[in-house]
Amino acid sequence: MSATTDRPPLRAVPFRAPTARLALKPESRSRRPGELDGAWWPRSRDLASELSALADVLDPLWGRITRIAVNPLHWPVIPRKVIVNGHVVNAGWFTSELDPHRILLLSYTAGRWDLLVIPPETGAPSAARLLASASAGAGSQLTATALMTAEQAADASSSYGPGTGRLGD
Repeated sequence: MSATTDRPPLRAVPFRAPTARLALKPESRSRRPGELDGAWWPRSRDLASELSALADVLDPLWGRITRIAVNPLHWPVIPRKVIVNGHVVNAGWFTSELDPHRILLLSYTAGRWDLLVIPPETGAPSAARLLASASAGAGSQLTATALMTAEQAADASSSYGPGTGRLGD
């Protein structure tokens, strides 16, 4: 006797690691206005291609991203609409209203998220510290620019030079 099923046979699908370099805070119900929800370290300044990698990770966690806003200071091209995972994400920009090191993500189903944007050219050790700082569950409530400024100051003070034994003096 043979059995038949209406299910297709299982097939091996190669594992695809997430391409977004991202760190998120643990879920919190008491979110303060302006508080960062984590950090994102894009690989380039190409917003259209980078947004796709970010949405691959965030859409299943937070709900479909429908709109983003960035400060144009660090993004050379900001398309009005980006197709991401088969749906349209509307993009906008604000100069004075939005921190230059922040991206605002909106979803109709789940709300708003603010992420620190770590510049793509940032070195791995600095990026790791920024990812950890912005995604810490409890701790400082620094703005995105304040986190970047503090990291740059720490990075500059750790280099040694001839007069002080530190590089770069």
